Amino acid sequence: MIGTALRRGLRRRCPHCGQGALFAGWGHHLERCAVCGLVYERTPGDTWAFTIIGDRLPVAAIIAVIYFGLFRSHRGWGIATFVALAALLIWTAPNRWGVGIALHYLSRVYWADPHDPVPPR
Repeated sequence: MIGTALRRGLRRRCPHCGQGALFAGWGHHLERCAVCGLVYERTPGDTWAFTIIGDRLPVAAIIAVIYFGLFRSHRGWGIATFVALAALLIWTAPNRWGVGIALHYLSRVYWADPHDPVPPR
């Protein structure tokens, strides 16, 4: 179940049913799944911690590796690597956000709240 939900999130699909889209456009995530009715964020900001883990920490690690390693010894290669990795991070952002939504969904499933509107399987 965990791997299935994470794969669905990586593909930008509903982690519950795998059918509905998570996003309308490039980065605007929908309120609920059009197929199964899963509310993606029960309370606005619920996926914030998962977004920080999936977004900000990789950026910080890349900056540290390039600055303390490659940039100091080969400035041109450091800049080129930074630009390439920044483009890759921007291109894969919706996929990582989808994984964040899937992680939030899994936390709701495994630590269930009776008032949480998670549809039945």
